[in-house]
Amino acid sequence: MNSNHPVNSEQVLKLAREVFDTELAGVKKVRDSLGTEYVALVELCLEKLHDGGKLVLCGVGKSGHISKKLAATLASTGARAVFMHPVEAMHGDLGVVAPNDLLLAVSYSGETDELLRVLPAVKRMGVPIVAITGKPESRLSEYSDLVVPMAVEREADPFNLAPTTTTTALAALGDSLAMVLLACQNFELSDYAKNHPAGAIGRTITLTVKDCMRTGERCAAVHPGVTVREALLAMTKARDGAVAIVGEDNALLGIFTDGDFRRAMTRDDNILHAPIESVMTPNPISINQGKLAVEILKILEKRKIDDIVAVDDDGRFVGLVDIQDLPKFKVM
Repeated sequence: MNSNHPVNSEQVLKLAREVFDTELAGVKKVRDSLGTEYVALVELCLEKLHDGGKLVLCGVGKSGHISKKLAATLASTGARAVFMHPVEAMHGDLGVVAPNDLLLAVSYSGETDELLRVLPAVKRMGVPIVAITGKPESRLSEYSDLVVPMAVEREADPFNLAPTTTTTALAALGDSLAMVLLACQNFELSDYAKNHPAGAIGRTITLTVKDCMRTGERCAAVHPGVTVREALLAMTKARDGAVAIVGEDNALLGIFTDGDFRRAMTRDDNILHAPIESVMTPNPISINQGKLAVEILKILEKRKIDDIVAVDDDGRFVGLVDIQDLPKFKVM
């Protein structure tokens, strides 16, 4: 193997695209082959999950790696699932399998010895076995109660040996199962949030406007009748770039920003003594405090503003969202 020759850019890109084409063709073939066996798999999964059981994915090598990922995807989207390594299963890990579970045995060849050795023990427990394989005539299929075929034309490597197209197709098949089960179980965004309390996903689906908005002394609000000067003093005290104008019961009437003040100064030297309602922006853009924080970004990007008024379900003023605060909440 000689690694000293120069790289031919066109050849590199040609080969890379051929891999994409081969794997895309494999995924499409598996998609087009979905039929009654796949529907039966979904029904069996739903039956076991409804009865309190779980899905146990089992595989070796590359199939094992993909199965482990699929178990995590299923578990995070509302279907109880675990991965069980077949070798470890023969040394005690078989204890994770309960009588009410469903075993998803994954092997493209269907002849993986380590996986096959586990199946008799699972059978004795009365646990149904679903084979996900490219070889419906394999020994794995003979052991199984249901066979879901996923044959592809070829792997992406020149020797047709390295698990590439098969693992890509398996990942897509598993993802489709997770999404179908999600839909069938009416899995909601709030359920998803419970399973993702941390990280970027957690912030995206759990952080609300109420968590990000300024309230109390950090939020400037005045009533009609005050002067622009008094409104500016309230903004300064709150260290805020905007002030909300509110009426009785905190009914939202308008907003006045430091940008509004600068623009007004160019038109009227005596603006400081004007009543705030004469220069405020009436009926300002607002957002309900219960909305997800990511909705703030949509408004900011569309309207090109720096401050948004937060309101309650009755449209009453409850706080202000300042764009400068969003990075510390890792919303931006």
